[in-house]
Amino acid sequence: MVREMTPADLDDDSDLPLEVEEFLMWLTGERGRSANTIAAYRRDLSSYTAWTRAEQLNLLTLDRADLDRYVAHRRALGAAPSSIARSLAAIRTLHRYLAAESIRPDDPTARIDGVRVPAGLPKPLSLDQIISLIDSCATDNPVGLRDRAIIEFMYGTGARVAEVAGLSAGSFDMEARIVRLLGKGDKERLVPFGNAAAQAVADWYHDGRPALVPERWRRRDDAEAVFLNRRGGRLTRQGIWMIIKAAGERVGIVDHLSPHVLRHSCATHMLDGGADLRYVQEMLGHSSISTTQVYTRVSQDLLIETYRTAHPRARR
Repeated sequence: MVREMTPADLDDDSDLPLEVEEFLMWLTGERGRSANTIAAYRRDLSSYTAWTRAEQLNLLTLDRADLDRYVAHRRALGAAPSSIARSLAAIRTLHRYLAAESIRPDDPTARIDGVRVPAGLPKPLSLDQIISLIDSCATDNPVGLRDRAIIEFMYGTGARVAEVAGLSAGSFDMEARIVRLLGKGDKERLVPFGNAAAQAVADWYHDGRPALVPERWRRRDDAEAVFLNRRGGRLTRQGIWMIIKAAGERVGIVDHLSPHVLRHSCATHMLDGGADLRYVQEMLGHSSISTTQVYTRVSQDLLIETYRTAHPRARR
């Protein structure tokens, strides 16, 4: 009888199969994948191997039909197409590794159908919405100063949430208004930021952060962290996500609000303001300009609105 899976099974990665652990070590050592990438692979493969255990399947003998059933299982749970596609990418890479290393004789993912992900445009916030998020953060207590600084900084720089969580004191040149961000693949880039973000970060660092500094640091890395949680540890990506979600709830912005929306908004507003596409590419840390070009499609909304308002024949 097949045992029913529980949420705990899906989150448990304490007993990943040895082949999977070796695969993750190979990604780190041979492929040089970042810690964030490895963590994402681990989460996806943890759910996958938990399902195989519940279905009494063996990684070394399961076939394409089993993989099709796993995709159907994820769909039945309500997983988004993008989530399923990301999970399948991790599973494909795992099975290619197992076949290449002769750990199993074939690759069952070779002919598996992909998952179509709808091509959706980013939905940036308006400037008024950004300002309302910022103004919803209190300025008379350390947590409010921190939250305000995070939102101002993310909107002001287009930084990824992982880049913000990883900020250390030495990352900033406050006089030059430049910050050093560590992006995907451990690639560093220098990004400018404006007066509003500079003031918010300075207010937090000098008037808010000292109140959250613990008597004794739990980890050496926490002492260098720019943004701290209430317990005095380095604020995590999940913590930043919750801060932005809470700010959205305070002002009635609850649909599709995430740290990445602030990044979308920064890029879109810069292009709307006349910034060169390649400059925005460099600022966001995109390796390909085609990734940045998606924001030009968003900015076309402004073009259409302007045309309909301004052209004398458009209003007929």
